[in-house]
Amino acid sequence: MLGCDNRWVIERASLLRSDGLELADVKCRHQRGRGEVGEHVDSHAIVFVRRGCFVRSADGAETTLDPTLAYCMSPAEEQRYDHPHDHGDDCTAFFLSDELVESLRGGERMLPRVPIATTPRLDLEHRLLLSAARREADQHALVERSLLLVAGAVEQHDPGPTGSGRPSTAIARKAIVQGARELLADDPDRSLIELAGELAVSPHHLSRIFRQGAGHTISRHRIRLRVRAALERIADGERDLARLAVELGFSDQSHLTRSLRRETRHTPAAVHRALA
Repeated sequence: MLGCDNRWVIERASLLRSDGLELADVKCRHQRGRGEVGEHVDSHAIVFVRRGCFVRSADGAETTLDPTLAYCMSPAEEQRYDHPHDHGDDCTAFFLSDELVESLRGGERMLPRVPIATTPRLDLEHRLLLSAARREADQHALVERSLLLVAGAVEQHDPGPTGSGRPSTAIARKAIVQGARELLADDPDRSLIELAGELAVSPHHLSRIFRQGAGHTISRHRIRLRVRAALERIADGERDLARLAVELGFSDQSHLTRSLRRETRHTPAAVHRALA
């Protein structure tokens, strides 16, 4: 449950669930009026308001929330949601495991208790991410973007804990990038969470460090490795693109075709003719 009692219509569509993270599109159609005390969630969450306005009461404090703000929830936290207007509201919620919260907060298992002002850049990125998730984009890319967005929002409130544990020297950052390259070369399907665990760095910092060092994201690097493997197979005479897509970790043949065209500016057929 997110924000209203059972007498009112709540639509919650889970668009991504992986590696201790869930991305959900939440629509509330509560009419004007007071909510009920006792609402709670079972996990940590950070919620971006997309449309509407409502008043959240938690920990003895009332906060008016609108599309310029995000807010956090903690497990078993008692809260109430009041609605000053009709027509309800729409939100994007990121539910996080305890381990992800600890990585974001430098070992602390607590998200900010006060509202977070969302910059125009953060707000646009959250909407772009939601749009990509609705189109069933690459799951690894969605997880990486989600963690960077959540970390960016939390840093708006307090950059200290989020920045703790970050590799502090150029040599250390280079070693992290090289380690990630080695692990991905062995298995491109390794998730961001798995990579971070093996390299002993938080997932969002690994994503940032890799992008700074390699010039592209981990998810883009993963796709590039898969495309190069596809080129090698095509050069060896492989013609069954559907089988190739499945074996190399693409979601389907269309994903393989789009990725190959993006990386090479050629279709698989054109590449096959050239390499053959």
